[in-house]
Amino acid sequence: MKGEIISVGTELLLGQIVNTNAKYLSEKLALLGIDIYFHTNVGDNEGRLKECLNIAFKRSDLIITTGGLGPTADDITKETVASFLRLPLIENKEAKDWIEKFFERLGQKPTPNNYKQALFPEGANILPNKNGTAPGCIIEKDNKIIVILPGPPSELIPMFEEAVYPYLKSKTSEIIKSRVLKIFGLGESKVEELVKPLLFNSNPTVAPLLGDGYVTLRITAKGHNEDETLKMIEDMESKMRGILGEYIYAVDKENMEDVVVKLLQKNNLTLATAESCTGGQLSGKITDVPGASKVFKLGVVSYSNEAKESILGVKKSTLENYGAVSLETAKEMAQNVRKIAHSDFGISTTGIAGPTGGTPEKPVGLVYVGFATNKDVYVKKFMLRGNRSRIRARTVLHALDIVRKYLLGIKID
Repeated sequence: MKGEIISVGTELLLGQIVNTNAKYLSEKLALLGIDIYFHTNVGDNEGRLKECLNIAFKRSDLIITTGGLGPTADDITKETVASFLRLPLIENKEAKDWIEKFFERLGQKPTPNNYKQALFPEGANILPNKNGTAPGCIIEKDNKIIVILPGPPSELIPMFEEAVYPYLKSKTSEIIKSRVLKIFGLGESKVEELVKPLLFNSNPTVAPLLGDGYVTLRITAKGHNEDETLKMIEDMESKMRGILGEYIYAVDKENMEDVVVKLLQKNNLTLATAESCTGGQLSGKITDVPGASKVFKLGVVSYSNEAKESILGVKKSTLENYGAVSLETAKEMAQNVRKIAHSDFGISTTGIAGPTGGTPEKPVGLVYVGFATNKDVYVKKFMLRGNRSRIRARTVLHALDIVRKYLLGIKID
């Protein structure tokens, strides 16, 4: 079944609110095997909404509208759909009773325009609204299905889950499932080059996407049941891992910090951080993970040279001879914070995040990450691009990735 979503509301076009409804509906419809090929935003204008409906009815089997069901004059979705379908608007007694009871609970009386919300295209299947005054409805006409839903998510979501989802489930025999693989250490173009033969697969499909400092590959499969779709996804994931190997660090909603904390917990190991250019973002990411207190012992933000020297014990001669942004300083920061915290590992970050502070010898984007164990210390040099925020975020990812690789027995080169 092909479907599309028409979101009605001038406020969406003005950027006054974010259209979370379309995201929610697309995710839910995918579970039913319904292909959503188009999202449309249109203002509160009858002519333009009719144009959208005309286009949608030519190319889709299912049309879902959101918004425009309120009591005011600019709420015109039901009226426009009825006119487009050439159906009269009929007052629904049950809906009228709901509206009156809703206001009765509030100790108020509905105004005349509230009763506008009890009018529906003839033959519509009415959807109760337990959280507001605007019922929705489902209309079947000319082998098409149109679902009319209210705009507020607090009303739309319960209505969809309680009434629309079961209705649509009875209309389809397929499901769609997706899995997202997260890749770090390779650029988007390199990832695409490596997996290019798989990008032309029809089921499951593979789509490369650019994340915030990382690359993702979304695998999407369509089948008649969950076992069938999961088998297709797992087979494709296996092929991806055979190509990308260690660069795949997480799946779906899991983040780099989640992976690192789980690995530390699994191995009963602890970590401490010494940060300069990242300003506490590294320790912040780690402590965002529930259960991090079992593995994270100490975080030091040593932004100044004085702090590096007095708190972390970086030698004054190191700072004078090599500077704060250097392999030598990163090394001592990592080694010393590990000793101070009595932790298994110490990790450090020092660099020039910009936009000022760079020199020809040490330009903006130069970063060193140190990683100390009880036996060895590693320091990696990076030249990162982007603005200050991006450089800092990328540094955090690189630091966490070093810990991840070490714990997995992957060589830190």
